[in-house]
Amino acid sequence: MRSMITLSRRLQQIADLVPKGSRLADIGSDHALLPVYLAQRGIIRSAIAGELNPGPFAAAAKQVRDAGLSTCIEVRNGDGLAVLREDGEADVVTIAGMGGNLIVHILSEGTGLLGSVSQLILQPNVGEEAVRNWLLDNDWFLQEEFIVEEDGKIYEILSAVRTDHAKSANRALYDDRTIQQITLGRTDLLRMGPYLTEQVSPVFVSKWEREIAKLEKITSQLAHSRQEDSEARHREFNDRMNRIKEVLQCLQKAKRSSN
Repeated sequence: MRSMITLSRRLQQIADLVPKGSRLADIGSDHALLPVYLAQRGIIRSAIAGELNPGPFAAAAKQVRDAGLSTCIEVRNGDGLAVLREDGEADVVTIAGMGGNLIVHILSEGTGLLGSVSQLILQPNVGEEAVRNWLLDNDWFLQEEFIVEEDGKIYEILSAVRTDHAKSANRALYDDRTIQQITLGRTDLLRMGPYLTEQVSPVFVSKWEREIAKLEKITSQLAHSRQEDSEARHREFNDRMNRIKEVLQCLQKAKRSSN
């Protein structure tokens, strides 16, 4: 009997968002752990595991062969969404473990291949704001978002759906909201997450405390820099840092008062 794949906390959260009966396209599939896990449990009907680099492509192909799932999962070598050859091959796309800007590039380059796709599950390692902006600009509704910590690293997972009411739903999602006498605008919500700012989990607090510490280090370095643009950059990073501090303090206060 072949052994069942188990997933890391990060990948498990992604797997939990894939609806039963889906046709999956896992872009940048690496060792194809996600599609193999889902296929072994009968959650997906089929999968395309896309991988650009030769090493991970070979590893993914071996994983699928060893699991005896070659009839269910097709491993394809290609760049981003270009592994989708025709409309209707997938209705769920997962892209995980990349920078937000790269995810945005993949989605932008492959927009024409998303015709049959109804759900995007995206896990940027950094640059979550860029991904939320792309979803907003391209009329995908951010339905859920999660934040998990694994091996000392913090990851955000975004699940977006295609809907006829995306524009109005997104307007409501990113509408200004007042919390503890502070108004969170669209910029704040795109940066920190419209759902995550409501939950204010310990992992969320840890993420933004780390970001504040990083910005403090940058502003300290810029304060001693003699480069021409250092003053403007110091002001920009300092303003960003102070805004995050202000929002985080208010969110934590609101959380405590609601408990």
